[in-house]
Amino acid sequence: MKLSSIKLKLEQLPRTSFGVSVPHLRKLAQHVAKDNYREFLDSDDYSSFELKLLHAFVIGYAQDNIDILLAYLQKFIPYVDDWAINDALCQNFKIARKYRQKVWNFILMYQSSDQEFISRIISVLLLSHFLEDEYIDDVIKVLDRLNTDKYYAQMGVAWAVATIMGKYPAKCLEYLQSAECHLDIKTYNKSLQKIRESYKVSAEIKKLSKTLTKIPH
Repeated sequence: MKLSSIKLKLEQLPRTSFGVSVPHLRKLAQHVAKDNYREFLDSDDYSSFELKLLHAFVIGYAQDNIDILLAYLQKFIPYVDDWAINDALCQNFKIARKYRQKVWNFILMYQSSDQEFISRIISVLLLSHFLEDEYIDDVIKVLDRLNTDKYYAQMGVAWAVATIMGKYPAKCLEYLQSAECHLDIKTYNKSLQKIRESYKVSAEIKKLSKTLTKIPH
């Protein structure tokens, strides 16, 4: 679909106080993904929040060769500068579940990055598509060594840790209480906060989490 047609559709969609509503963006993205989605992604137009979010959705909805989709994902990553765009990109990239090993190798290329949103991208990709028996130990190791100097990186890792607690409570508790946990104090405390807020974590675990404190290593 041509970019001019997409911009026209954006202008015609119902708006909220923050711009075009997300449900309408999703519908438009699904339409673009079924059309010539590459033409839109190749446009390189990230001039508005809505267009960036549309890119994120289209990458997730497009059905194509995984290597091609990973190339588009890699191209888009430097333009991710907002938590909503970040999370839409990662949570909707469901093809990762079909090609976990390739996506895992892709993730590992970025694990040493010091960029705030790259750390969050890794965290949200992991919590969304890799919380499986085969990967869980390695997921924890990757999360443990991500750079969390900045707020959205901290919150991404904390969200991932809380999600792990909901699915693998014994393993997560062991990690948080071990010398192998290298989370900084802020990220550790935010993880505990997210655990206590999660509806997927049992009341017993939430109560236990109140007794946890970060042990300096």
